[in-house]
Amino acid sequence: MHKVPIKLGALCENFVFFVVKSFFAFMTKLIFATNNKHKLHEVQKLLPASINLITLADAGIHEDIPETADTLEGNASIKSRFVFERTGMNCFADDTGLEVDALNGAPGVYSARYAGEKCSFADNVNKLLHEMQGKDNRTAKFRTVISLMLNEQEYFFEGVVDGEITREVHGTDGFGYDPIFKPHPPYPPKGGLTDPQAVAGQAQWQTPPFGGQGGLTFAEMTLEEKNKISHRARAVEKLVAFLSSLRV
Repeated sequence: MHKVPIKLGALCENFVFFVVKSFFAFMTKLIFATNNKHKLHEVQKLLPASINLITLADAGIHEDIPETADTLEGNASIKSRFVFERTGMNCFADDTGLEVDALNGAPGVYSARYAGEKCSFADNVNKLLHEMQGKDNRTAKFRTVISLMLNEQEYFFEGVVDGEITREVHGTDGFGYDPIFKPHPPYPPKGGLTDPQAVAGQAQWQTPPFGGQGGLTFAEMTLEEKNKISHRARAVEKLVAFLSSLRV
């Protein structure tokens, strides 16, 4: 019988390449555990094209996932684990809270339902402005925590942006508390990030005095501008960096 020599080295190399390629093809399909279309749009803009974002609806999950924890980390974990156990797919979830110093960190983990279970964004904003009446200390921070379930392991990523609560609504873009949250400087340059000077890298981000008339609320920024500095953008940036590091 004629024996054909088997090149084990080549076979092993091809097998390893196939496994790695298949792993990353699977890994970069991520379910984002949210039904919030505004949040989904924001995050989609932040992710590289190599990450295929799948919605809850695409994954066949149509019910609201209970958020019963008393921390942002806890709620993010509940949602990501729920989706992973239901689908077996890699996924991530986030929870975000606005923490106001003069209110001892409220609304915090209850930010989305500060004015009640069925409240609107406007309801929450109006309640917060009412609670802040007569308060001079208006410092606050937005905090986002992401829970990533990847191959049965859980990882956390946090993004924080400091700022202040305005005394009235400014701007019509964004969602949630964006119309009354002004992030600390630096702010986007005059003319926005699409200004020719900004595109050329020559425009300077402005740094007006804290509490002054300068600066913008998140609702006065374009999505591109907001995604340069927001809490969610900072958390997603860490998530993307982690996923990218696994390719090394």
